Amino acid sequence: MAGINVNVEHINPFLMASTKILKEMCYIDAVIGKPYIKSPAFFADTLIIMIGFTGEMKGQAMITFDKSIACDIASKMIMMPVTELDDLAKSAIGELGNMIMGNTATIFSTKGIAIDITPPTIGNGTISFTTNYAQNICIPLNYENNKTVEINIAIKGD
Repeated sequence: MAGINVNVEHINPFLMASTKILKEMCYIDAVIGKPYIKSPAFFADTLIIMIGFTGEMKGQAMITFDKSIACDIASKMIMMPVTELDDLAKSAIGELGNMIMGNTATIFSTKGIAIDITPPTIGNGTISFTTNYAQNICIPLNYENNKTVEINIAIKGD
């Protein structure tokens, strides 16, 4: 990750948890793509799960997908076709974020780093965030040829 000033030890637990939960809950074998610095700006067809973390490490994670991908993942989670992001689909996607971040917190705890996570906030539409304290690192998780879930991580002081 040349040019990205981030401790890989702090990013890997997010990726381990994300790929594990996607496999267990959605039967998705995600392939981790190349991390890059991304401005935290998202567009109209994007669904965002934002979960903060505090404790010995502080920051936020945003799990983002195109709405079509969010519907695909919700379909896999609730085992019935989802064609629009209704309350049930958003609830499933929010729970996916909770499971990923809960699992991430568990992995950190095995490394002696205690973090707490906030409840998920789900947003959609055109939105941008300003973080003065951290770069937003985006790691794409690719599955089924051209489907992508993005894990965006901003860690304070990393």
